Amino acid sequence: MHNGVSVTQFIIEEQRRLPEATGDFTSLLNDLVEKGAINGMSGAAETENIQGETQKKLDIITNDVFIASNEWAGHLAAMASEEEDDIYPIPAQYPKGKYLMSFDPLDGSSNIDVNISVGTIFSITKCPEGIENPTKEDFLIPGTEQICAGYALYGPSTMLVLTTGNGVNGFTLDRNIGEFILTHPNMTIPEDTREFAINSSNQRFWEAPVQKYVEECMQGAEGPRGENFNMRWVASMVAEVHRILVRGGIFMYPKDTKDPSKAGKLRIMYEANPMSMIVEQAGGVSHTGYERIMEIKPNDIHQRVPVILGSKNEVERVVGYHND
Repeated sequence: MHNGVSVTQFIIEEQRRLPEATGDFTSLLNDLVEKGAINGMSGAAETENIQGETQKKLDIITNDVFIASNEWAGHLAAMASEEEDDIYPIPAQYPKGKYLMSFDPLDGSSNIDVNISVGTIFSITKCPEGIENPTKEDFLIPGTEQICAGYALYGPSTMLVLTTGNGVNGFTLDRNIGEFILTHPNMTIPEDTREFAINSSNQRFWEAPVQKYVEECMQGAEGPRGENFNMRWVASMVAEVHRILVRGGIFMYPKDTKDPSKAGKLRIMYEANPMSMIVEQAGGVSHTGYERIMEIKPNDIHQRVPVILGSKNEVERVVGYHND
């Protein structure tokens, strides 16, 4: 028998610290964790999502499972998914709750066929008071108004990393008992790092501040930084952020000129905002190079933004280069 703290116990104990808590949010998190399992298969489907990207079969299956697992419980008023063109209202036959959830059902899905870590990212906000049938506009609020953010990592072990605005905690699935157990309490990101993650194949499209930063890192001990750096790139944001939470680092998907019609690569609601909340709660910094990500008010549920996040001192150095 495992004597560790389960995620259910942890969530309930967090609720007890708040005398005004009704238990609705606790029930929502428990349903999300206990019924959010993913089953499916890999391979490309003959469809594209709203961004024009080929969807994997597992993308579609995971999206359907995530919706089916959360639409009936009575905690949500609506959902928004990276794989859906519009928001998903809770069907009339189910009770409606007072929360909104945005999610990327399968982050890093290009890695499925080569058996590299993928994950699920989610963000929870409150539905505006008095709104029974939320619209797209009710989702378009700054990330500072998130009340919860988290991700599941499907790697050598299955992990859940969660913040409700009171630090970041990591839970590992114990398959023997079918419970997520607290294994990484109070996760914090070291302020300094010598590890950066960026898709260097896009280097010719980067703006000057990012060019300068990466060049300094690549020059190593002989360059202006006077230290050697390591470069990493997994092409799965969940895996990249998890590594940073465990041992520090900086992750960059910066603004570039590859496609001038897009302000960035990553979606603010499904990727940038929830990961920014997690990173900031762990003592890191999350920025576009020009502004704090969580202070941006989205203008569309599929809006993209540049992302630079991770260890405080390195992110602030890159931001400083943008300011210069």
